Amino acid sequence: MSVADGYQALNRGSLFLDRSDRLRMRFTGPKSAELINGMVTSDVASLTPGRGQYSAALTAKGKIVADLRIFSVADGLLVDTNAPASRGWREIVTKYVNPRLAPYSDVTAQTTDFTIAGAGAATLLASLLGVDGNSLKLLDPFAHVTARYDGSDAAVIRTPEFGVECYDLIATSESAPLLRSAILSAGAIQPDAELWTVLRIESGRPEWGVDMDETTLPQEALLDALGAISFTKGCYIGQEVVARIHFRGHVNRLLRKIRFVTPLLPPRGATIVDDGGLVVGELKSTALSPRSGGIGLGMVRREVEPGSTLHARWDGGEASVQIEGEKKGATA
Repeated sequence: MSVADGYQALNRGSLFLDRSDRLRMRFTGPKSAELINGMVTSDVASLTPGRGQYSAALTAKGKIVADLRIFSVADGLLVDTNAPASRGWREIVTKYVNPRLAPYSDVTAQTTDFTIAGAGAATLLASLLGVDGNSLKLLDPFAHVTARYDGSDAAVIRTPEFGVECYDLIATSESAPLLRSAILSAGAIQPDAELWTVLRIESGRPEWGVDMDETTLPQEALLDALGAISFTKGCYIGQEVVARIHFRGHVNRLLRKIRFVTPLLPPRGATIVDDGGLVVGELKSTALSPRSGGIGLGMVRREVEPGSTLHARWDGGEASVQIEGEKKGATA
């Protein structure tokens, strides 16, 4: 199914995405929340079963090793991250988590992660799992409920990553083939993979390994605005750098949403320059939206005002781009 057709289907049905390649780790024991809380940017200690958070693990210098989703479950925590960030997160866990105090295990192979998005997603899940569809719609971001499927527990999670009504369904790998078949038989469709990039960019969500990496500070990637950082919790790895930026200064560049003024779609990695040819940023993600045309995310110098028109340059091409937002002092 094309990107345009998939985009239209969001308004009347549901879309399916297999995200089972994400790393999933379980942490159990009475010390698990305390230990993870000292390793990540969010306030894990405040979580209660059924709740979840967006978070990040940092280096001692405050750079992003992995962005994480942390879910509080009955016997501890379930933490996941995308495949490119999995190695860094595993290394941090091995270094800092004492398995005698907080036993942990990689459950990626034993579980699956299916995403169902669109106006009909809650109705589909309600029919498939026997849960209350209206209750699903009322869940806070990253909150989850437990359902039963094929004799095993499955977690239904309200996820905001794509900016539309969306749920992740984490179930056992044994039930995955039957579950996938049931979801597709219930009417969910699989769009072109590019559609998920379009939705992510439109919602302003960075992806680790694309828009941010181990050279990026959390505030540069807007993780504070996305609710991944607590400024009131205790110490954690990289906390001093993050707090100093928040309370005493600012970062020199920010991830910004960008619209392409010309029909030509610049590639990822294109240099962003001002009218005088001064380099002020770099394109990180690009896509063609059925609704908005050419869009992207770029790391841009802080002093560049929203609404500014700049130029993207790459080998063999140039295109005009506009930083989304209104200029300071603009009136309606």
